[in-house]
Amino acid sequence: MAIGLLLVVACKKNEETADIAEKIEEVKPKVVLKEFGYVLDDYLVVKDTIQNGESFGQILDRHHVEYPEIYKIAEAAKDTFDIRKLRAGKPYTILAKKDTTEKAQVFIYQPNKIEFLIVDFQDSIKTTFGKKTLRTEIKTAAGVIESSLSEAIDQQGLNYTIALDLSDIYAWTIDFFHLQKGDNFKLIYEERFIDDTVSVGIGEIKAAYFEHKNTPIYAFNFETDSIKKTHDFYDEKGKTLRRKFLKAPLKYGYRVSSRYNLKRRIKYYGYKIRPHKGTDFAAPVGTPIISTANGTVTESKYRGGNGNYVKIKHNATYSTQYLHMKKRAVKRGDYVKQGQVIGYVGMTGNTGGPHVCYRFWKNGRQVDPFKQKLPAAEPIKENLKQQYFDFINPLKAQLDQITTKFIAEPIATN
Repeated sequence: MAIGLLLVVACKKNEETADIAEKIEEVKPKVVLKEFGYVLDDYLVVKDTIQNGESFGQILDRHHVEYPEIYKIAEAAKDTFDIRKLRAGKPYTILAKKDTTEKAQVFIYQPNKIEFLIVDFQDSIKTTFGKKTLRTEIKTAAGVIESSLSEAIDQQGLNYTIALDLSDIYAWTIDFFHLQKGDNFKLIYEERFIDDTVSVGIGEIKAAYFEHKNTPIYAFNFETDSIKKTHDFYDEKGKTLRRKFLKAPLKYGYRVSSRYNLKRRIKYYGYKIRPHKGTDFAAPVGTPIISTANGTVTESKYRGGNGNYVKIKHNATYSTQYLHMKKRAVKRGDYVKQGQVIGYVGMTGNTGGPHVCYRFWKNGRQVDPFKQKLPAAEPIKENLKQQYFDFINPLKAQLDQITTKFIAEPIATN
């Protein structure tokens, strides 16, 4: 009798537990999936990528939109976006009716991971641009040079953009073509995410440290004009890292194949001494060549062994020249800014391979640019100095706490 009573009680408890679980299930809120501002459960959702040669019309036709209507949609959208500019490999989403017609109602195109274009033709035709919500995370990184900056970045599993950013920050102060084993870097930077976890690249470099030839160089990203949103990099003393001349006429990633040498012997000429008054930067044909400083183009032409070349006067003291171009991008009289593309690497004139011969004049005489103490740009303004030091103190402390490790390989002795 007691056993029977226990069974009845147990059964009752099980029924009550099941009832509670069922009620919890009923109360549990339904997850609403939203993307691009639309409730996805309201539509038949098709995600795909633009195929080679595929047009906007072909995509909509495949999703049961008639061509007369496609024409109207394209015409209404053209003032906002030219639908002929859809690029192969880019993703798109179709939101279609959840009925037997499965007719497309909305076309969403993503030219990149952040931006998207919506063409909504459910009732009237509306074309709008949007951006996904970005989340920014502050990160730190460090590395040691064993052979190159790009290899050190790769070894740390970092985004290659960091190598480009560092080369831009230190373009005026470090010769990236001659880094030494044991040079090292540390940095504080932003990484941007969409959908909370999907990385969409590197944001600002907040602060950096680069030790080159045992000389430490700090760089802090500071806003000098809040209205114009002007930023620049300064060292721990408030001196700008910027110089009036870049170290090289090419972006980071290429090599110096021949340096300024007044006693160079050339095999082609029977090893006779032929002074080389330029610095050769080897790079693939078509690589953009940039002006190393602001100035006015005084020559842009083809002549003999120089091939296609451009010469720029920067001020009363300095001029630069860029030889062997495949194509020139500026003409005589043009004013060019530092970093502006002025031509493209080629093999015109006397040259055995694709490169740009960079020549540097000081007071009318050709000199070695790597041996010049080039003038710096203006330091940070006096009225901003205290604000600047207050700003960089915690960043410098954080940089100093980041460690880099490098184990030098033993040098072989005979």
